[in-house]
Amino acid sequence: MKLKIQDLAKRLAIPAGTLERWIRQGRIPIYREGETCVFRRSSLERWASVHNLAFSSGGPEAAVPPVRPPALENLLPVMKRGGTFYDIEASGVDSALSAAASMIPGLAASDREELLAGLREREQMTSTGIGKGVAIPHPRTPPAGMIQDPLITTCFLGQPLDFSAVDDRPVFVLFVMLSPSIKAHLHLLSRLSFCVRNDAFVEFLKERPSPDDLLSRIAKFELRLDSTGT
Repeated sequence: MKLKIQDLAKRLAIPAGTLERWIRQGRIPIYREGETCVFRRSSLERWASVHNLAFSSGGPEAAVPPVRPPALENLLPVMKRGGTFYDIEASGVDSALSAAASMIPGLAASDREELLAGLREREQMTSTGIGKGVAIPHPRTPPAGMIQDPLITTCFLGQPLDFSAVDDRPVFVLFVMLSPSIKAHLHLLSRLSFCVRNDAFVEFLKERPSPDDLLSRIAKFELRLDSTGT
């Protein structure tokens, strides 16, 4: 579908300048051809719903009302949804990201290619190796239309890799995080970071726990988080 910048901005009920900035930043699933916006309507409608925006069809009917964002989920269901994988063979950061992207459940082949490009782009900005042998790869912006529910896929590497982490320690486990919104991403990142700051939890990860044991330990940490009101 094609629309001029001004027309599409009206249908989204946002200023044209804001729309142009989002296009430049890659925050919205459309691209420009001169003064024309090119997009797939279904993808843009899903993106608008996730970001609590209306999208008018341009016809006589009223604009589609914004959808109330879903309640934020905690780590337990999100990590269960993403799955846990072991002995991921990789010779470097790029091959580790490629292998991890192939493990994400429920994605179409084209979505995997788009996801891998997003993971590489984010990694080129600065390492997602947060220290203690842990990395949290994720796209720079939420992958609009790719997923509806957040997920974290846990990948234990066959051999630790140099990820240029902040503490220069080789990475042995990846938590690949996909979120449908920035708010969900920050919420999950905060909770996962709370777990990883605990040295005993990191030592537990080095034992490559089973999925059930990992989720059980995560549940205990979340109880502690919830008891403090975090």
